Order: sequence, then C-alpha cells, then structure tokens
Amino acid sequence: MTDSKVEYTVEEGQRIEYTTTTTVEEKTSVIDEKASAREYLDTTSSSNEATEEFDARGDRIYVKSDAEKQYVRKLDFIYVMPFIAILNFLQFFDKSALNYAGALTLKQDTGITGTDFSWLGSLFYLGYLVYQVPNQYLLQRMPLAKYTGVLIVLWGLVLSITFEAKNFAQLAGLRFLLGFFEAAMYPCCIMLISTMYRRKEQAARLGVVYICNGVAMAVGGFIGYGIGHMQGVMGHASWQWLMIILGAVTMFFGIVIFVCLIDNPRSRFLKLTPEQSQIVDERQRDNTTVVTKEIKWSHITESLKEPRYYFFCIASMLINFQNGALNTFSAIITKGFGFTSVGVEAILLTVPSGVVDIIYIVLILWYNNKYGNTLYCAIVMLIFAIIGLVLLIAIPVPKAKLLGLYLCWAYAAAYVMFLSSLANNVNGYTKKLFYSSSVIVFYTIGNFAGPLMMVESQAPLYIGGMIAYIAANVICIVVFWLARRNMDKINKERLARGITNVRDGEQMEDLTDKENPNFIYRL
Repeated sequence: MTDSKVEYTVEEGQRIEYTTTTTVEEKTSVIDEKASAREYLDTTSSSNEATEEFDARGDRIYVKSDAEKQYVRKLDFIYVMPFIAILNFLQFFDKSALNYAGALTLKQDTGITGTDFSWLGSLFYLGYLVYQVPNQYLLQRMPLAKYTGVLIVLWGLVLSITFEAKNFAQLAGLRFLLGFFEAAMYPCCIMLISTMYRRKEQAARLGVVYICNGVAMAVGGFIGYGIGHMQGVMGHASWQWLMIILGAVTMFFGIVIFVCLIDNPRSRFLKLTPEQSQIVDERQRDNTTVVTKEIKWSHITESLKEPRYYFFCIASMLINFQNGALNTFSAIITKGFGFTSVGVEAILLTVPSGVVDIIYIVLILWYNNKYGNTLYCAIVMLIFAIIGLVLLIAIPVPKAKLLGLYLCWAYAAAYVMFLSSLANNVNGYTKKLFYSSSVIVFYTIGNFAGPLMMVESQAPLYIGGMIAYIAANVICIVVFWLARRNMDKINKERLARGITNVRDGEQMEDLTDKENPNFIYRL
C-alpha cells in the first residue's frame, strides 16, 4: 500500500497536510493546528477526490517539494529554457537585422526608397501570415524539437543569402521567406512552455522570451555597432557582413536545437527519479495540458463561439501595430534626432531601448508572480506605452524624444502578460493550438500594417503613425478589461459550486477550459 502526501499553502501563510492512500477504506489527515476548520481539505470515502483550493487570483494553492524544485531546475538551466532564450534572442535579432541595415548603407547600395523600406518591414509579416495555416497542422503532428530545429536552419540560410540582394525585388522575396520560416517560433515556445511547466510558472518563462528580445536589442545594438565598422572588408558592405554572420550563427544553433532540445516532460534524458515521475503526473494535472496528435474540431468550434477568442485576436493585432513599426524604424527614428549620417551612432542608441524593455518585463513579472492580476498588469504597461507615444509627438527637443521612445517599449511587457493569460487560461490541446495560431495571425496582421503607417513624408517623427498606435493601445485596454471580466464571472460561478481534483491514478482527458467544470481561470 502506497501513501502520497500533498502540501498546500493558504494565503495567510498556514499549511495543511493530508495523506491519501490507494484504497478507499483507509485515509488519514494531519492538520496543522493553526489552520482553521474551513481550510481542511476533506477526502471523501466514496470518491477519493480531494477538494481543490484556489486563491483570489485563480492560482491553485500548492507547495513545491525539493524533488520538484530539482526537476524544474533541470528544465530551467539545462534542457528547455536555455534553448528558448537563445532561440528568441536570435529570432528577434535576425528579424531586426533590417532595422540595423537601414541605418547603414542598405538603401544606397540597393537603390530602395523609404516606401520600399516600409514594405520590406511588412513583407516579413506577410510570410508570417501565410505560414500559419500549415503551422497549425504541423505543430500538432511533428515533434516540437525536430520541427523547430529544421525551421531555424532554413531561416538562417535565407538570412545568409540576403547579403547577395541587389534590388528591392530580391530583398522583398528574401524578407518574405525569412518571415515564412520564423513564423512558427512563438507558437512553438508557447506550446513547449504550456506542456513543460505549471500554470503559475508559465508567465515567468514566457517573460524570458521577451526579455531575450530586450537583450537582443541591447546586445544587438553593440553587435550592430561593431559590424557597422566592417564597411569594405573583403569588398562587402557592413550590412552584408551583418547578414552573413547572423545567418551562419543561426544555422548552427538550429542543428543544436534539433539534437538537444527536450519537448517531453517524461523524456529519458531528464533521468527522472520515481518521485519525480509522480511529480510530473501532478504537474500535468495542474497545467491541464494533455498532448495529443488528434485534431479535435469541436475545440475549434468552441473557440469561435467565445467572445474571449475575438478579444484576444483583436488585442494581438492592435498591440503589434507599434511592434512592427518600432522593430523596423527605431534606428531610423533615433538617426532623425540628429546623429551621424552613417547611422552607426544611431544603432548604438537602440541599446537603451533593449535595457528598458528588460526592466519593464522583469518588474511586471515580479509583480504578477507575487500579486497576480495578469491582464490588469497588461493594462498598466499599455498606459506607459501611450505616455511614451505622446512624448514622441509633444516634446519639441529632438534628443529629448528618446525618453518617449524608451517608454514606448512598455508595450512588450503588456504583450507578455497577454500571452501568459492565453497560455494559462485556454485549455484543450487543439483549442490552445487554435488560439495560439489565431493570435499569431493577428499578430502578423498588426506587424504588417504597423510599418505602413510610418509615412515617409512624416519622417523622422511619423506623427500619423504615432497617433494610430495611441488609439490602438486605448482599444486594447478596453478589450483586456472585457476579457478579464468574462473569466472572473465564470470563476465565481465555479468556485461557488465547488472544485474537485482528478483522482490519483485516473487518466487525464483532453478537455477544454469550458468542458472541464473544475478549471479555474488565472486572472
């Protein structure tokens, strides 16, 4: 007869321990004497189900054992998060290579205009958009690690070839292909984190994705500054060296991902102890993600009937108007503040944008982990972004506009909170994939449209675009509030009825958050 012990921590800092056995006839309970009677987790003899407890934020109350902490450290420092971190560093840096090249001599060497440059920023996201349909299918059918590794090698190859581009047509085709092969990265990361981590752990790990974007901006600024001084080396322009170097590094890393990334919480490479194997069962019940290759059309139909689905899609598009623009134009904007004509100094000034981006995300992740309120956090960050956009328009001194530019990057922290809410609160494997892919489709539309709002005649301040981004952020705030109110209403109804846990040894079903009456949304 085997006993299993689970510890729960309540908000007042008290602890309850209860022990359940594999038989119905025997059960014992050890209750901390400081705990009140209402906190006792009753184990019924007829069903052997333990009542679940959640705090006001929708977080399941639990305590990590030492064995679980050791397991999470394996994921965080060896098998999963280092690969995700480097992947997103390279993905953002490679995507932003056009930003740095535009501040160098790309325009002069290829004969493109400012309008052409805007289209190059948008065509990347057209490739993103086109790939979402096959990605929805392949993501559920292919092993995540192998699938991701192949795509990374392909986009690295495309980036390397870009150094040979001689005109707008060639650049346009290569930018489309770059977006096409990068398109699956964010959905892959979301699904990997959703599969490997508890719901409460997911926000911090998704934050790492965007922290690495900030690191790419900061470190990338120094790298771009250094490569910017390679003009004429071996007969190539500095922007050509940028493409060659980044492409080669990316292809090498794609091979590493293919061989080394772990995408299964029970992988033999994790060398799980018997205790950790039981912990994996518990963690999978907590994150409620059941990996399956079966495409369930009922999950898709359910999604299309939910107002929240449309709220999330609209928000993804509107936030990313400014994302597409800032990733493409930030170096050009800073160049317009009065820096050197070659643009090398303007590239260096993108470094603080990356640092500020990291600070925003780290602070909001700390607050969210401690206090919750995921979508409220997103709203606050969007308010910061609005202030930054207003300052870009209103401050008359060009160099002082840098302050506004740095404040604008708060939108990235808002998007991290948005993705955390999606990963935490959409359940059912096909449904989660459908939500993620749909959000990426609208992410793509936003990033495609954003650079086109930066009209060349309004350079370098692009006032029309800035006003459009302010309006988009205001609408996002309203949409997030509506989505949170909807989930909070369902939580209250379910908690009033009572929540029960899956019985030990019972196989988990691939249920959606709507089908599972015990699912509590993490607000």
